[in-house]
Order: sequence, then C-alpha cells, then structure tokens
Amino acid sequence: KLADNHSFLSYRLEDQTKKLHKDMKKSTEADLAMSKAAVKISADLLSNPLCEQDQAFLESMTALDTSMKRMDSFNQEKVRPFPTVFHPFNVYGVFPSLNMAVKRREQALQDYKRLQSKAEKYEEKEKTGPVMVKLHQAREELRPVREDFEAKNKQLLDEMPKFYHSRIDYFQPSFEALIRAQVVYFTEMYKIFSELTDQIDQAGLTDEQRERDTEAKLSELRALSIVADD
Repeated sequence: KLADNHSFLSYRLEDQTKKLHKDMKKSTEADLAMSKAAVKISADLLSNPLCEQDQAFLESMTALDTSMKRMDSFNQEKVRPFPTVFHPFNVYGVFPSLNMAVKRREQALQDYKRLQSKAEKYEEKEKTGPVMVKLHQAREELRPVREDFEAKNKQLLDEMPKFYHSRIDYFQPSFEALIRAQVVYFTEMYKIFSELTDQIDQAGLTDEQRERDTEAKLSELRALSIVADD
C-alpha cells in the first residue's frame, strides 16, 4: 500500500511537472509575441503619413520605435537561457525510468500473487503423494518470485520517498532563476520606458492635464460637421 501511495504521488508529480513546463513554454512564447507586436506597432506608426508632416510626431515615433526594438532585443536575451532554466521541468528522461521501476514492481506483484494462489490451492487439497509433490514444486517456483517482488518493493519503498521529497530542492533553483530573470527584465523595461517618457513627454503637464488636453482635441473633432454622431 505504501509503495502504491508513493507511486500515485510520483504520477501526480509527473503530471503537474508537465503542466508547468507547458505553461512556462506558453508564457515565453507570449512574451516574445508581445514584444514583436510592439515593434510592429511602432513600425506602423513610424510609416504613418503624419510623420512626413509633423517633425515632432516623427521624433516621438522614432523614439518609440527605438525603445520597442530595445525591448524586443532584451526580451529575446531574457528567454534565450530559459530552456536551461526550465530543464528540470522537462524531466521526461527521469520519469520514464521511475515509471518503469513501478511497472516492474507491479508485474512482480502479479506473478507473486498468481504463484501464491497456485500454492494455496495445493495446500487446501488432501495431502496425497502427488499433491505434496506439486505443492513442493509450487513453493519452489514461488520462492524466487517472492524474493524478486520483495526486492523490487523494498527498492521503491526506500527510493520513492527520497525522490518525492527532493522535489523542492530540485525545482527551487529554476524558480529562483526565473524570478531573477524577471527582476532584471522589468528593471530594464522601467529604464527603457522612463527614457522614452522623457523623450516624448510634454514637460510640466500632469496626467489629468494631458487627459483634458486630449479630450478637448477630441471635442473639436466631434464638433466638425463631417463627423457623424453615433
């Protein structure tokens, strides 16, 4: 029973590990897609005809395009070591060996039960000469099978808990590396966007003033006769 419980926990660990690896891969792909989309947006804005008509707008969009390219480049640098960082989550080389050991133990158990049942049937019969001979043969056949099962079962009872309880030590470095990579990444992003803000910001305006400014310009556009009301 104890070995079965540890086997269940290991199967569950394997399942959750595969899910983690899959989700982290999706997260990495989403990060790259996000920065690529940002570069595409800035490139589209830079090619907008307004850039040909307004030098200030051109300078702002050029600064945005440069910043988005820096972000994309840094994002690619961030995810490049992730296959190594995430390697512990891609442990398909570990779990098959473990699963095979569990299967061998299960097969040994089935063989043991089958031969034990055979010996018990002869034990229940009348103790005639032929029956005693067959009982002796059944016991002799059972003995190495029982020893094999007990050895495999003991191995799992000894090693399975060690394997399961070492999971934190095994995964912890990957989580730490992931967190550190995120810290470095978002620190760099803060620098990039702070510099971008300094380049395109209208000095002295608060967020509320900018919002009122934008709303005033939109109101002017809505007041035009060629703009239809919704």
